[in-house]
Amino acid sequence: MKKYTEYIIGFILLAAIIIIGKINLGSSMLFFRLLAGLGLGYALTRSFFGFAGGVNRSYKTGSTKLMRMLMILFVGTAIVSVCFFIGQDPTEYDLWVNPINLGLILGGLLFGFGMAFSSCCASGVLTDVVTGLPRAFITLIFFGMGVYLGFPVQNSASWVKDTMISTGTFENGVFLPDLFKWDGLEGYLGAIIVTIILACLTIWVAKLYEEKRKANNTYTGVDTEILQEKKHEEKGEFKLFSEATYEKLFVRPWTLATGALVIGGIFILLMGVTKAGWGASTSYGFWFGRALVAVGVSPESVATFAGKPVEMFTAPFFSNGMNVQNFGIILGTLVALLLAGSFKKTFKAGLQISFKEALLYIVGGFAMGFGTRLSNGCNVGALYTPIANLSLSGWIFLVFLVAGGVLGNIVYKKIMGNKCCKVEINNK
Repeated sequence: MKKYTEYIIGFILLAAIIIIGKINLGSSMLFFRLLAGLGLGYALTRSFFGFAGGVNRSYKTGSTKLMRMLMILFVGTAIVSVCFFIGQDPTEYDLWVNPINLGLILGGLLFGFGMAFSSCCASGVLTDVVTGLPRAFITLIFFGMGVYLGFPVQNSASWVKDTMISTGTFENGVFLPDLFKWDGLEGYLGAIIVTIILACLTIWVAKLYEEKRKANNTYTGVDTEILQEKKHEEKGEFKLFSEATYEKLFVRPWTLATGALVIGGIFILLMGVTKAGWGASTSYGFWFGRALVAVGVSPESVATFAGKPVEMFTAPFFSNGMNVQNFGIILGTLVALLLAGSFKKTFKAGLQISFKEALLYIVGGFAMGFGTRLSNGCNVGALYTPIANLSLSGWIFLVFLVAGGVLGNIVYKKIMGNKCCKVEINNK
């Protein structure tokens, strides 16, 4: 497939997604979810951005650029989010102020371990459906299984449901503004300062680690990050309809900073429109339950085991906002690759996996899925959204996520040898 053909298909697909979505989705909110997912998928792919990569790239290559950019994303989103809360009742929003308990710790460890095996997270597995289909497909199946089997634990275990410490606004977690009610801005000034300090501390540790890897000659860098930093000279006078302009608009990789800016912007839109942040993983458990129903298990049995309404497993797929948004992420990735003329090359490169790798993806997917039920979220639901919502739980999850990710990468290296150090273009 020539790249010009991919360009044309990309524009046709983009137009079809928008038109079909507008006509067939049941409400403007569902259409918004589609557009949000489309934007997230495009931004994640165009900028080689991902949440699992913050740990995986650091361990495998020594580069902590992505981890440092994640901290900037978290702080920036938290600062802008405060605009929604000052002078308002924060309980009117669906803020992810998660419990602080043993489940948060174990969930972080399990999720980090799993994302090292599968080279993706809950959002990354959606983009990888396009860029690394076999790995993503296996991971997604067992991710969904882990979520589904974890539903009863999440619903009933006190060490997952109840928090060890809490503050006034939300009884089941620590909302940082509650600790600084005296600061003149209802606690939000103090909460933002703490968020900045914790992010700066993380950036400092990451930079020290990177410098140590360079000093020990174990720093290799990431090919995509080098590509993103490449300087492009503008040749000749500007022409709107030219190959050079098209390449600049649709082909050249975005920098990590551009990706963070777009992702953060979409997150803010989600907060404003839906009054909630970004989540991804719970849907996979419902998808697994739908698969059980499809092979003959009664919907009532599936719903009873999960402790969820039967409608979650029987209602039309695209009547659920999270389903639409997650599907939009897949479509956004596909559009990004087609418009860049790199779909065929990228898709073919991700098709080959070994039997040993498949087994690791099974373990990785299940560990991530089950881990999300213990920590009440994934890298977006237990990390990004809670930090942006000024919840202490997000920072605690980060510590154990990194620990689990390092442990997972160590085990993966022992199993796979030198192959563990390969960082693929679609690694999240």
